[in-house]
Amino acid sequence: MKKILVLSDTHGYIDDAIKTHARSVDEIWHAGDIGSVEVLQQLQACAPVKAVSGNIDGHGICLQTQEVLAFETEQIRVLLTHIGGYPPNYTSDFVKEIAKHRPNIIVTGHSHILKVMPDKNRDLLYINPGAIGNSGFHNVRTMILLTLDAGRVLDMRVVEYDR
Repeated sequence: MKKILVLSDTHGYIDDAIKTHARSVDEIWHAGDIGSVEVLQQLQACAPVKAVSGNIDGHGICLQTQEVLAFETEQIRVLLTHIGGYPPNYTSDFVKEIAKHRPNIIVTGHSHILKVMPDKNRDLLYINPGAIGNSGFHNVRTMILLTLDAGRVLDMRVVEYDR
């Protein structure tokens, strides 16, 4: 069993609330627009991080991440990227990644809009945790806590903070 913190679009911002949740999990998944190497380092000090770069991330972040990351944990195949679209309107490049990796869960960022939904055509769960940073048009900062065990999502909870 693993507890996961799913977040995106920190845009160089991290606070004690984020770090408190980050310390309570087994793993952190960051779907890009990290914003600074310092944010990545602070998250890594809390728990192991799987992260991708986003469109605002500079050279330092890009050296430590990829644009698309595929991995398996708790018998669940995960595909993580920053800009991938959403069901059924994925970007054409991301459709190729989905076909290649056949994930059970997709995590994207970029939109700053919290969205969790099944993609019934591809038999997977789509997750966009929204934005937890202070930059952007969103009024509520969001991230997701989930628990995985032996191929199943046991629990999922949205964490919200005012800006």
